[in-house]
Amino acid sequence: MLSKVSSVWYVDTLDPAAVLSTDPDPDPAAAYALAQQLHPDLEVEPTESVTLGDTDGPGTDEVYIGSYPGLTLLCSSYAARVQPTAIPELLVRPLAEEHTYLVSFDLEYGWGAFAHWERGELRRAFSSTRLNILQDHGLPHIWERPHWAGDHPILWNPGELPDPLVLPFDPPGFADTANQEWLGFRYFPLAPAADDDTTVDPARAVDPKDIRVCGFRLRPRGDTAEPEPPRPPHNRIAHERKGLLSWLRGHEPAVGADQ
Repeated sequence: MLSKVSSVWYVDTLDPAAVLSTDPDPDPAAAYALAQQLHPDLEVEPTESVTLGDTDGPGTDEVYIGSYPGLTLLCSSYAARVQPTAIPELLVRPLAEEHTYLVSFDLEYGWGAFAHWERGELRRAFSSTRLNILQDHGLPHIWERPHWAGDHPILWNPGELPDPLVLPFDPPGFADTANQEWLGFRYFPLAPAADDDTTVDPARAVDPKDIRVCGFRLRPRGDTAEPEPPRPPHNRIAHERKGLLSWLRGHEPAVGADQ
């Protein structure tokens, strides 16, 4: 199970789950072209093809892109912003797609965020830790109601004493619900409410481990240094994301500061 997700989805199809459930092969040429478009000042070097389940917290020097019919996925550290609306403008609508969805979370910090743009216009953006709402823009969707109503609370470990001001939901699970509503799949199970129907059609079930993406390494132009060999995702997380989410440890007093 992924502990960190930082993704942006560019969607033109009416049924993303139907596309993803066919286990499509990503288009490497389209992925490479998008990587170059999004990083015009950097050298873009193709690396290995992996699955979405292997992209646990991509570093600042790498991106993963999956280009499928009517659907493109970008996994980038740029998507893991305290305020999702602070992502670079170029990432909002690079392909003239109908919808752009951002879904990011970090289980270690209990943080989650999601956002939706329609034809480049922001419709909804939300970000929070377990105690603080960091951004709340636009009208809540109907599918958000069970979370705000406390139907999916944080599952505390035995002996943990929750803060009395804790929010009525777990932010990563909230972001994962946005992913299910928009893309048709979950990264991890959600504790069901008593009246929830969590039945999923096996024919349409999507597993992140089945979604293949193309990897790219980013280097300054003119950098001829021999690239380091790929490192296992679980070994690179702490150092590459420390600065991005250090405010969650209380190191930065200004939550709303630019990232």
